[in-house]
Amino acid sequence: MDIKKTFVLDTNVILHDYKCVYNFQGNDVVIPIVVLEELDKFKKGNGIINYNAREFTRELDKLSGDMLFRGGVSLGENKGKLYVITGKPFSDELKESFFQDIPDHRILAVADYLRKKDPNTVLITKDINLRLKAKSLNIQSQDYETGKIKDIKAINKIIPTFDNVDDAIISRLYKNHEGVPVEEFKFDKLPLAHKYSILRSGKSSVITHYDPFNKVINRVVKHPYYGIEPRNAEQTFSLDALSRPEVQLVSLTGKAGTGKTLLALAAALQQIGKFNQVLLARPIVPLSNRDLGFLPGDVNDKIGPYMQPLFDNLSVIKHKFKQGSKEYLKIEEYLKEERLVITPLAYIRGRSLSDVFFIVDEAQNLTPHEVKTIITRAGEGTKIIFTGDIQQIDSPYLDEKSNGLSYLSEKMRGQDIFAHVNLVKGERSYLADLASNLL
Repeated sequence: MDIKKTFVLDTNVILHDYKCVYNFQGNDVVIPIVVLEELDKFKKGNGIINYNAREFTRELDKLSGDMLFRGGVSLGENKGKLYVITGKPFSDELKESFFQDIPDHRILAVADYLRKKDPNTVLITKDINLRLKAKSLNIQSQDYETGKIKDIKAINKIIPTFDNVDDAIISRLYKNHEGVPVEEFKFDKLPLAHKYSILRSGKSSVITHYDPFNKVINRVVKHPYYGIEPRNAEQTFSLDALSRPEVQLVSLTGKAGTGKTLLALAAALQQIGKFNQVLLARPIVPLSNRDLGFLPGDVNDKIGPYMQPLFDNLSVIKHKFKQGSKEYLKIEEYLKEERLVITPLAYIRGRSLSDVFFIVDEAQNLTPHEVKTIITRAGEGTKIIFTGDIQQIDSPYLDEKSNGLSYLSEKMRGQDIFAHVNLVKGERSYLADLASNLL
């Protein structure tokens, strides 16, 4: 029989998932009252954390009704109780360890107080430093695990290569544009939908895609997209996924310099006639968690530095053509007519997106809930692409297993309208690739 535990929640857990209190099975959940005070500071605003702060307050009010928290409020059938605990005095050990009276230390004081009554008390926080402080005080502490993916290796997987394929089958793949039935390859198991792979025989090789609708393996043809020529198999696979009309959702992962955003933008420009608009957006994550307000200038001056990498990618494509050429002038025209829009992600929140090619850059800085919110805005004819490097996360409360890009890539794997490609080889420059691998 499992030992019943008491889980003390930090503010950042609630800001990450406002329904977190329901995810602790039959165990009791404690909210230190200082957490409610902190949540009050986050109620105003349009960000996901502001939304979560407001929704949790409503959830708490709905749970309690006319009841008092002192006796605990039931979290539902087969679940524990929810308590709100008022502040507790600092123990001598806390006083000697911490000189500042700050919310983190007040939360520690509550956890320390409860731990002395019940050794099965656990502090749940997404703040690594607070977890370390708790463990130093002999308080059990864990990250909030709900929503974390289990198999990170599947996302970081290198495109598989199958050797000893029959020469005749590879020859048929080059000749037959309709593909070869998958059962002829005698794979151990059926490939996942839109699985890309490299097939080799003794004499030749071919890069392939699995079509889940017709259950065939077909050859992926390499060709340029709006002046951008794929430089390796992964980039070729990415452009193939980005251009398939049946694939409505794509995730591209990989380190800096592998070409994720550039490929997505090139594919968008190549297909712009099929969509009403191309949107290229990214979340704004201010450095050192400082609000944009401290930056000088108006709103455009504030967001400009965060959007510049997207304009840099557009500039790379523009300079593949001569100034004054039809392709060059078309890009200028698309920007002027707002057929092509580069914007902070927050500016499109709440919109319904129909017939849009929508690229979300730096998606590793989004929570799973934010990714879900974006996808559920998709109307008819919309294609959504998420790109990012799950090794470079700017949010202090996300990691490679809990960010929205990883969550999306795992949960959607195998769906017949979804494709995922992990790009491994850096193509920006030898220097950039060397730095990415060694530093």
